[in-house]
Amino acid sequence: MLSRFLSPVGLIAAAVVAAACGPSSSSPYGAAPSPTPPVQSTPSYGPSPSPIATPQSKGTTIGVASTRLGRILVGPSGRTIYLFLADSPTSSACNSAGCVQAWPPVLTAGAPKAAAGVNASLLGTIKRRDGTTEVTYAGHPLYYFISDKKSGDVTGQGIDAFGAPWYVVAPSGMQIG
Repeated sequence: MLSRFLSPVGLIAAAVVAAACGPSSSSPYGAAPSPTPPVQSTPSYGPSPSPIATPQSKGTTIGVASTRLGRILVGPSGRTIYLFLADSPTSSACNSAGCVQAWPPVLTAGAPKAAAGVNASLLGTIKRRDGTTEVTYAGHPLYYFISDKKSGDVTGQGIDAFGAPWYVVAPSGMQIG
């Protein structure tokens, strides 16, 4: 009965298929499969990073804005920046709680940055008594005024408080007023 299902043509076809799938070596143990050449591809991990990643500076950016007093220095949010005539180039005279509350120093966590219109060579820093780092410009420690609420406000201009006058700062580093 088995012979009825197997024909010579079927046996030949099975032998051809078996020969095509089997090893092609004359070795009694069969040949090891021939290695497939590796596919040359570069894995994709997203966009290429810069050659050497450098930490971003967290320095405060000082900019320039136009106000009713002319072009002046401003902080990152556009708030007006002031200088205090009682300061020296190496230290702030505004250290009492009341002074710091009314005239917050312009602080930075890294080297300050110059936006367009600001002379980067005039930017610097000093260490305050409390250990924070204050931005300086042309040798003047810099401050905001608590009553300036929005960009363009210059309500602290010419105020004499805490022992000396306060003035907005021109991009040249000179006081305006």
